[in-house]
Amino acid sequence: MLAITSSLLTYMGLIVAAVAFGAIVWSIAQPALRIWPPIRYSRTTPLIVWGTTLLLLISIFGLGLIGWGQWEIPGVVRFGVGATLVVLGNVGVWYEVAQFGLEQTGGAKGSLKTTGLYRYSRNPQYLCDIVLLLGWALLFASLVALPVILATIIVLLVAPLSEEIWLEEHYGEAYLTYKSQVRRYL
Repeated sequence: MLAITSSLLTYMGLIVAAVAFGAIVWSIAQPALRIWPPIRYSRTTPLIVWGTTLLLLISIFGLGLIGWGQWEIPGVVRFGVGATLVVLGNVGVWYEVAQFGLEQTGGAKGSLKTTGLYRYSRNPQYLCDIVLLLGWALLFASLVALPVILATIIVLLVAPLSEEIWLEEHYGEAYLTYKSQVRRYL
């Protein structure tokens, strides 16, 4: 039963990550027909955005628990570094979500954010999500969770490429100036 659950969670996580990756690549190639960021924000947009996130989290957490401790990692790295990364990633993400708002984080139009962690990175929420995922990888020490964690990290690294086109269209010179002063990631 555990093997079936592990397989289902792996397939679910990888399929969700692949669909998200495909939507982002489509949006980069066809900005006029983009999927992310959405052309129109509607009542279903947060369901899609947060539903995708929830499915990935369920997959990663489930696989993390199923494979708990499979990977031989020293306790200080696993529980010290891993737990610290989880806390730091969460603090960074939720601080910026609180500043930005759930709707704008989920693709709604808003204002150009250049303060807080956005002073250091144009994509601090994605970076904090990656830090969080790396922390979970260490903390879970689950080999079966690694493929979904890595696929999710790839999605997070590519997502800003589709957003930059949208940001240039909506914020023009202000975004171009910001873009010239602050790096995409770090």
